[in-house]
Amino acid sequence: MAGKKRIQIILKNVLAWLVSLIMLIPLALIVINAFKPDEEAMTLTLALPVNWTLANFSVVIEKGKLLMSFFNSMLYSLGATALTVLFASMAAYLMSRRNDSKFFRAIYMYLVLGIVIPINYVALMKVMQVTHLNNNRLGIILLYTALQLPFMIFLIYGFVAKVPREMDEAAVMDGCGPLRLYFSIILPLLKPAVISASVLCFLNTWNEFIMPLYFLNSTTKWPMPLAVYNFFGQYSRSWNLICADILLTCLPVIIIYIACQKYIVGGQTAGAVKG
Repeated sequence: MAGKKRIQIILKNVLAWLVSLIMLIPLALIVINAFKPDEEAMTLTLALPVNWTLANFSVVIEKGKLLMSFFNSMLYSLGATALTVLFASMAAYLMSRRNDSKFFRAIYMYLVLGIVIPINYVALMKVMQVTHLNNNRLGIILLYTALQLPFMIFLIYGFVAKVPREMDEAAVMDGCGPLRLYFSIILPLLKPAVISASVLCFLNTWNEFIMPLYFLNSTTKWPMPLAVYNFFGQYSRSWNLICADILLTCLPVIIIYIACQKYIVGGQTAGAVKG
């Protein structure tokens, strides 16, 4: 019986390794071809380069205008992450503390429905035009914030429910006002949730493609995913340059994900306990 169980575990591990290797093939293809000269990358294979080169990256940075795109992506991602986490944590705290009220429970369910309800791009375009936020950096940051809020509220809500209400009462008795209570007492206790929500929000915003394509008409305001799209249209035959462009675009996301992986997994599982 023990031998049969051990064989099952080995087979499951082998299957997991095979699936992982299959999923890593596209990434390996991009990394290998990013270091090939133009003539070697024409076939787009997994063969290692005969002549390794770093010139592809300098060409991509110069011709693909990646520095401006990188600045735009950082501005949009950091701005949207800061606003989303702040508003989501405050909303989750309020609705968690007032969960005995039918009104606040209805508001919470209404906001969380935003996770599954599809976006009406026609109405959204009209709203952006009326508010003069179309083709505007502030507008795209606010749009990202609105899109990320439902899931982040759902995520943080479960954490807030674990914070004892007695801490609120003790802080109020000691003279804490609402803002001081939240920022000095509650927010530090939500550190795991805040970090998890920040990482997820940053990754989602960095990888967003549809929203800037629709609402940013100027190429000088495009983030890195759109810069890759534009670069591919100009150099569709130069696979070495395209792979170098994709690698530079994905690199910040990969680094952040690897560095904060434990917060992402821990945050999602812990936040799913209540909500």
